[in-house]
Amino acid sequence: MTTSITHWVDGAEYAGTSDLWSDVTNPATGQVSGRVALASEVDAEHVIAAASRAAREWGNTSVARRTQVMFAFRELLNSRKGELAQLITAEHGKVHSDAVGEISRGQEVVEFACGIAHLLKGGHSESASTGVDVHSMLQPLGVVGIISPFNFPAMVPMWFFPVAIAAGNTVVLKPSEKDPSAALWIARLWKEAGLPDGVFNVLQGDKTAVDALLQSPDVAAISFVGSTPIARYVYEEASRAGKRVQALGGAKNHMVVLPDADLDLAADAAVNAGYGSAGERCMAISVLVAVEPIADDLVARIAERTRTLVIGDGRSGQASEADMGPLVTRAHRDKVAGFVESGEAAGAKLVIDGREVQPRGEDAGFWLGPTLFDHVTADMEIYREEIFGPVLSVIRVSTYDEALALVNSNDYGNGTAVFTNDGGAARRFQNEVEVGMVGINVPIPVPVAYYSFGGWKRSLFGDTHAHGTEGVHFFTRTKVVTSRWIDPANRPAGGLELGFPQNV
Repeated sequence: MTTSITHWVDGAEYAGTSDLWSDVTNPATGQVSGRVALASEVDAEHVIAAASRAAREWGNTSVARRTQVMFAFRELLNSRKGELAQLITAEHGKVHSDAVGEISRGQEVVEFACGIAHLLKGGHSESASTGVDVHSMLQPLGVVGIISPFNFPAMVPMWFFPVAIAAGNTVVLKPSEKDPSAALWIARLWKEAGLPDGVFNVLQGDKTAVDALLQSPDVAAISFVGSTPIARYVYEEASRAGKRVQALGGAKNHMVVLPDADLDLAADAAVNAGYGSAGERCMAISVLVAVEPIADDLVARIAERTRTLVIGDGRSGQASEADMGPLVTRAHRDKVAGFVESGEAAGAKLVIDGREVQPRGEDAGFWLGPTLFDHVTADMEIYREEIFGPVLSVIRVSTYDEALALVNSNDYGNGTAVFTNDGGAARRFQNEVEVGMVGINVPIPVPVAYYSFGGWKRSLFGDTHAHGTEGVHFFTRTKVVTSRWIDPANRPAGGLELGFPQNV
């Protein structure tokens, strides 16, 4: 039996009119578990129209009421995150504990948005000029579109919609068609929390749905996370349509290990950050830069740890001991395996071959185990391209300066890390590296919710990062009001003055 996964509009499921569907598979078994509706242009217009109708009333709803709904959503999510984690594991493939962790990190943004009353405060200046007061206020944009990727079907949307909704906007979420059920589950939870119909909507689909959001005159802003080519497309198309855009793209994240580092700590971090969630995350460490003379020792420690990892079906109750699950689709598994072949052909040393993995799961699953390359060079395809799989490449360099130059010359600038016990070296690295998020002895430096997430260079199109204060600014627009109230007892003499007003 397969499940039909529909759109969500005006507080209810909506099958749509297109009669087009796409299969959803369980990556651990290779079996089709459901089918998701693919929106037509008519379906997209219907969902966007619902969000547009709800926008004025929700934007005029008191901040106190919006905060109450946000708190209710937070409590429901906290009590039932296990349900959502099961859905994520069944459709994405990540192990259950990783799915719970994803939800918990997303919930941090929900909790941040619960403080929206403080975040929406404007400024006030009394008597900026004689009898003239000036104040500013933050107002919602209206309808905002969120286009999220397959790798974090709960966390990435939660980077955006809590702040957007708390600030008074209505939302149309377009999840990945590879794992669409989480979005529908979240929509039901919002309804249970008391969110008015039409404020949170789900538009399932493919490029037709994406283009509808980018082109609709009723959508004021777009938040996107995905590959760099699509991020560029989203940014250019949405900007051309006059929308506000934040489009977060791909990455090639480096972890620099200096000779004085704790090598056991660095090896643990490399395995965790390289192979967690099967490497399908934009903050994964895919390149380890070993500053000699530590490379031989470090590679040996990483290999030793990697061989202990258990690969299998990560659903709760299926194989709770699994450390890493399958890749999301067969096509993606084959693509990553192709990169492994490319690395071998280019002359990199294949220390551990993930293609030989013996998973604890059904043979039909989309399996590829942790893969470790040594003696990788910057001209190789496995270094240049974002692999988005459990492939860790080790590049050996002689000096700190060489390591820094390698990181800074890369086209991407999402995240990076340095492992060292030298505070001066760490401070120099954080100031000199040309990357948006930096970890010091922290391999995946995803900021807490009250700071903002986002990279530099080809990892970001647009000027605004996700959540934190930048997220609040993205989902609001500032209005400045200048007012003058004349005291009748001191009314100035009349007369016309055609010169430019002066503040006196």
